[in-house]
Amino acid sequence: MTAPSTFMKLGAGTLAAGFLFISFTRNEPTVPTAAPPATDAFAFVRSMEGTVPDGDIKQASDGALVVDAELGHLFDYYLAGLGEKDLGAIRAEIERELDRRLKPGAAAEAKLLLGRYLDYKRALVGLELQLPPETDLLKAARARLAATQGIRARFFSPSESAGLFGFSDAYDRDALARLEISQDAKLSMAQRSEQLALLDRKLSPAMREAREAPVRVIRTEEKVAAMRAQGATDDDVYRLRAAAFSPEGAARLAQLDQEEAAWKARIATYLAQRAALPPGSESQLQQLRNQYFTQDEQRRLGAYEDPR
Repeated sequence: MTAPSTFMKLGAGTLAAGFLFISFTRNEPTVPTAAPPATDAFAFVRSMEGTVPDGDIKQASDGALVVDAELGHLFDYYLAGLGEKDLGAIRAEIERELDRRLKPGAAAEAKLLLGRYLDYKRALVGLELQLPPETDLLKAARARLAATQGIRARFFSPSESAGLFGFSDAYDRDALARLEISQDAKLSMAQRSEQLALLDRKLSPAMREAREAPVRVIRTEEKVAAMRAQGATDDDVYRLRAAAFSPEGAARLAQLDQEEAAWKARIATYLAQRAALPPGSESQLQQLRNQYFTQDEQRRLGAYEDPR
């Protein structure tokens, strides 16, 4: 599997996970939605084999571009290939995709927005360094959200920000409200439960789905592990996942299973050959690493290696 690159991006619900900044990198989606086409000969980068681009981008009846979260999903899908392709190639591919999906006027609007979106992502990279140290998690999360929204105002109009980030901001505000309740020492357990239940009742259907999706994935994968332990076949696992998510999601998870199995096989082969090297053979060790892993992947090897 390809290791993450070092650029950053902001996604929905980042504060809930304790992060405001994530890499401009390959995402492993919580709820898989990418469907494998009949052939993958033209996948943009290797890590995207078996997927189709995210983002159900639209244009209005008058031909104007609809600026919403789906447009950001499309941008982020291709930006996940950064490290396998340079930014210029990725931008060109996004623009080609916009031309394929949109009429010329809307495509031109989207390309201009893409340029500002990339500038916004670059601005996010240095934001963490500018924030003062803060030990209070709630204060730190609020400061990050406010700073991020301030940066957005430099690149997007209020309507564009609402379209691209409105859902993720609502998710983060809900997460902050829940964190504040959990940290309020003046509340009894019963009062905390009551206030959290009130927040639950205020959730929109889309927000409720976003909050429940990770739990559904975890529970489904726990069932998968139990089924495999009892001798279930790949087809059995596919049917379970397809019922829980979708046939497309089940196919994507099956692909991730294959990638993980291939990664573990490479690790096992590497460790076996590494153990056979004489002590002090650093040059041969590096050759062995180069044989099996990319430079990015080699950064992950420390978690598997015993000190020599």
